[in-house]
This record gives sequence, structure tokens and C-alpha cells, in this order.
Amino acid sequence: MRRPTVTATAETKKRRSRAGRAASPQRLAARHGIAAAARSRARAADETGTIERDGVRVAWARFGDGPRAILLLPTWSIVHSRFWKFQVPYLARRYRVLTFDGRGNGSSDRPLSAEAYADAEFAADALAVLDASGTREAVAVSLSGGAGPALLLAAEHPDRVRGSIFIAPSLPFAPPDPSIAPRTPPFDEEQAEYQGWAKYNRHYWRIDYPDFLEFFFGECLSEPHSTKPIEDCIEWGHETDGETLILTADAPEIGDRDRIVALARSIPNRVLVIHGSDDHIVGYRHGAALAELTRGRLLTFEGSGHLLNAREPVRTNLAIRSFVDTLPPPGD
Repeated sequence: MRRPTVTATAETKKRRSRAGRAASPQRLAARHGIAAAARSRARAADETGTIERDGVRVAWARFGDGPRAILLLPTWSIVHSRFWKFQVPYLARRYRVLTFDGRGNGSSDRPLSAEAYADAEFAADALAVLDASGTREAVAVSLSGGAGPALLLAAEHPDRVRGSIFIAPSLPFAPPDPSIAPRTPPFDEEQAEYQGWAKYNRHYWRIDYPDFLEFFFGECLSEPHSTKPIEDCIEWGHETDGETLILTADAPEIGDRDRIVALARSIPNRVLVIHGSDDHIVGYRHGAALAELTRGRLLTFEGSGHLLNAREPVRTNLAIRSFVDTLPPPGD
């Protein structure tokens, strides 16, 4: 069977040409990322800013100003900080809440090297945001791919991270889930046809990125009646492109499984892991393993999928609040 020919369309070439340019709120549509959050009807930002590291600008925002701080970390660059839209208004009533658009989406820049999307770079961006906002320490909340930077922050900067909440952490603590891994052909190999998880492929992202978004977010939000969050995620996914996601896939990892396990075991502060029992993206066993390694608490959302903050916002918000309020007061 003939393999599909992978060619760059005019639109793809246009996206590539601007991928490394600064992505200021003025150049992006007003509804994008931090620019949108600043105008959110539910909760306007109290402060916005931009940090710059090695020529890459990252947009951040602060909501509320309570004595305790929460840092809502970026996840994969396929979405931006608006993904936390159900958490920010509620949490900002009681806490100082910080968000930032991860490099590659929203109002932040789209660097052109894979190295610029390493977990270590996202972790360094987080520290720079804490510094720029005048925040000494915070509880770090991560989702899925944001677990890598969160792990580095918790293990290597315990003086800045008061505690950590990992939601559906995408870290290889356990053997591959047999219900997920066999469905995913090699990422780098062209396929005769692209069905199901075969769409998680660098060549297909160049051929039909919009279709990949529909498939991927359908798997992320596998629960019934998820039409609106799926539509939101697809919209945010269109604010980056397949070429940028390929760079994120090629980015250096934080290490092999042994190093990741060592980092998890070295975390000195409290940890909460929240995982859905019907997660189609990251098997439940990975979250359970992280909770065990960190001597943390595992909170299971029975029957829930991957994007718990979007499909179970009330339960997620209450879990975050309960965890933060049980920590020692800042400065202790």
C-alpha cells in the first residue's frame, strides 16, 4: 500500500515562518492565553507581565492576593493557560493564583528549537514567574505533561514549592499500560493510513493537524457530555501548530526512569496525586506509583478521564483547596 506523501501546505509554511517570532498579546487575538485571562468576565487578572529567558518571552498573570499562593503550571503546549479557567475564579477568592502560557502557545513565544521545550526550561520559566510576581513560595499544581517541570521544581527547589498537586501525571513510573500503548505506532514512522492512535505521529501532524486535535481531545475528554470542553481545547490547540508540537515531542526529557524515580523519592514536601480511573491518556497506575514514591496521597476520581479540571471542576477545586489549607502557614 502506498504511503501518504507528506508535504508542507502554504498555511503550514506560513505558521513555520512566524513560529519563532515574539507572540505578544497585541499580535495575537485578544481572546488568546494571558491576554484573554486579563479580560475574563469570571475573574479579571490583577496583574500581568512578561518574563524573558534566553530570548524567549513568556506571559504570566496574577489573580487574587491571599497569603497563600498557588502556581497553576502549563501542561503540553497544545493548550495555554486558559485551560485553568474553571480553577482561577474560585481559587483567586482565597489565594494568590499565578498562571502563565507555556512556551509554544497563547501569548508566549514559539521558539524554533526542540531544546527550548525541555521540561527544565518550563521549570525555569516557573521560577522566573515567581520572582517577577514577587512570590516567595507557592503550591505547584500540574496536569498531565506539566508533571515533568513540577517534579523538577518540587525536588530541586523545595524552598519555592510549598507542596505539589499532580493531576493525571504523565510520567513513566510504571510499565506501559496495555490498554493504551499497543494502540500507538512509532511516532517517527510514516503509516499507510492513520486511524485512532496512529494519528499521534509527527507525519500526520503535518498532514492533518486539525483532525489530530479532534481525535486527541476526544480521548482526553472521554466522558459523556464533553462537547463544550472538547470544543474549547480544539480552539486552544489551533493557537499553535503541528510543527511546534513536533518540537515539544523532540525536546530533551528530564532523564530515564531511574532518575525520575529518584527525583520523586527526594521530594521533601507534601504531595497530592489526583487521577481518574478511566484515563485514556495516562494509565491510572502511573498516578498511583507517583503517590507511593512521594509518600503522598492518592485521590481517585472513579469513572473519570484525563482532563479532570475541565470535567470535574468542583471536585478538583475542592481538592486543591483542602490540600492548600492543610499545609503549614507561609513562613513556617
